[in-house]
Amino acid sequence: MVYAREDVVGLDAAIIMNPQVWEASGHTKAFTDPLVECKICHKRFKADQDEDVKEHEKTHAGKGSWTAPKVFNLLTEVYLGATEPKQKAYLRGEITQGVFVNFANVTSSTRIKVPFGIAQIGKAFRNEVTPGNFTFRSREFEQMELEYFIKPDEKEGKKVFGEWKKARMAWYVGLGIDKKKLRFREHEPEKRAHYARFAEDIEYEAPFGWSEFEGIHHRGDFDLGNHKITYKDEETGEEFTPWVIETSGGVDRAALFFLLDAYHEDGKRIVLKLHPRLAPYKVAVFPLLANKPDLVKKAREIFQTLTANGLMAAWDARGNIGKRYFSQDEIGTPWCVTVDFQSLEDGAVTVRERDSAKQTRVKIEELSSYFSKELS
Repeated sequence: MVYAREDVVGLDAAIIMNPQVWEASGHTKAFTDPLVECKICHKRFKADQDEDVKEHEKTHAGKGSWTAPKVFNLLTEVYLGATEPKQKAYLRGEITQGVFVNFANVTSSTRIKVPFGIAQIGKAFRNEVTPGNFTFRSREFEQMELEYFIKPDEKEGKKVFGEWKKARMAWYVGLGIDKKKLRFREHEPEKRAHYARFAEDIEYEAPFGWSEFEGIHHRGDFDLGNHKITYKDEETGEEFTPWVIETSGGVDRAALFFLLDAYHEDGKRIVLKLHPRLAPYKVAVFPLLANKPDLVKKAREIFQTLTANGLMAAWDARGNIGKRYFSQDEIGTPWCVTVDFQSLEDGAVTVRERDSAKQTRVKIEELSSYFSKELS
């Protein structure tokens, strides 16, 4: 999304920004959730989470008694300064606003022209009412976002929105998530974020139901307009406020869904069928027996060669070979390389593929190119 495109640049913006940024963006007033409290046990829920509310009512024999919805702001307040009175500020509730306030810095320093995008990955913080479902909803989380700036034009806006929808879905499918467990869900007008002209979510069918982990939003000129930021085309002299098409994904949520989708049990073993590009280790290297110095030496040489070539590799010489295979299956390592006695004679090793458990003999000098081809 960044390095492979000439029309996208990267940015790392500040986590704490001037409170006026959040006032101009509408977050101090509109970045809210409706909160209700159970009068019986005093547990709190988001009022728009109907299923959670109904499930909770079952614990009270189906007789829920709730307070009236109360607007709850999600921005996390912090106070700065060494002396009183301290200045109130906010931890960023989304990483987007840092892009908008740095718009002029980016265009002047990179000389990039509309249409173009600014992308970043970083921490965001929300004063969530009900964090839960593992890492799905938390108060500190990682976001990956791209703001794509275009000329204000209805036809172009819909076209670019559709292109990014397609690209983002293809990205997740390309990294291994089962397409049957993914869907788009369009936001109803009354449920759109305060900045969105229209919006759609990419959702995954998790054990706890269909859940959003990336949103594609047409923000129009809401943000740059509120920040009083314009763009001038040097060639035509035209000055305008760009429209923004945004893709906003939760890194923690995506990681959770990649893991859920990859987890398999077949009765004999647990296999984490991660796409090789996502696997923490790409290959594990074993000597067949740890008490045979010649095998250990040759396996060490292979391990060092692979890591020197930039491949993330694991080393394991403990226990029998079957247990070592199963251990790597559980953490998602795509391939295991075993050095056996035949390796000392023919210069080849056994490469075992994780998902199928199929074994192939590969020449030692061809290992790096073999894995490079598999990972391409």
